[in-house]
Amino acid sequence: MPNSREIEGNWNEMKGKLKQQFADLTDDDLLYEEGKEDEMWGRLQQKVGKTEKEIRSLLE
Repeated sequence: MPNSREIEGNWNEMKGKLKQQFADLTDDDLLYEEGKEDEMWGRLQQKVGKTEKEIRSLLE
C-alpha cells in the first residue's frame, strides 16, 4: 500500500488508474492538496463506496 509521500509523487499516474476504474470520478474528487489528504480520501470513499485501504490497494 503506497504511503502519503509515494502518492504525492505519483499522483497524476494514480489519478488515471482511479478514473479508469471509476468513470464517475471528477478532477475535483481527485484534487490532492497538501494538508488535505483526509478530506480527499473521504470524498473518494463516499464516491466509490470503498474504504481508504481498499482504494490504496487499487493503486499498487
